[in-house]
Amino acid sequence: MDYIEKMLKKTGFISIIESIIFIILGGILVWKAELAIKVISYVLGAIFICIGVAKVIKYFCVYKEHYELFNYELIYGLMAVVIGIITIYYSTTIETILRIIIGIWIIYSSFIKLTLALKMRDLEVKAWIYSLVLAIIMFGCGLFIALNSGTLIVTIGIIMIVYSVIDIIEDIICMINIKELF
Repeated sequence: MDYIEKMLKKTGFISIIESIIFIILGGILVWKAELAIKVISYVLGAIFICIGVAKVIKYFCVYKEHYELFNYELIYGLMAVVIGIITIYYSTTIETILRIIIGIWIIYSSFIKLTLALKMRDLEVKAWIYSLVLAIIMFGCGLFIALNSGTLIVTIGIIMIVYSVIDIIEDIICMINIKELF
């Protein structure tokens, strides 16, 4: 019982840390939206290019030592370089991809919170209704981000901040009521 309680608290703290990171990222998106997207695109592109170059080098180094029939490092490396170049070149498209990924993440997180709220209701924890309402709000925010193609980066940043604050409140509610779950 003690072990499960410690694990739930640890999970709650990790979730709070993730939410704080989301608040920081949301703040950056609100403060410097266009610059943030360009930086994200360039960083992702550079990471892909570096990984690709490393795979190409690895292919030629390994190939010299011994022949492998199913060594696809060269293909993976070249594809990673191409993806990196495309990511840098189409930095505006990255906004759409980022918006959809963030929306899906928030929806997924809201489903987890919804499930937890329903479990709290079954265990007759009084705070379950607050968790349910917060999960529904989180779902709405995630759906808005994922489906609204006109969503501005600033709006995404604001919703990320709102989501994170809701998530922190939810985690605190759950951590306070851990004893009642057992």
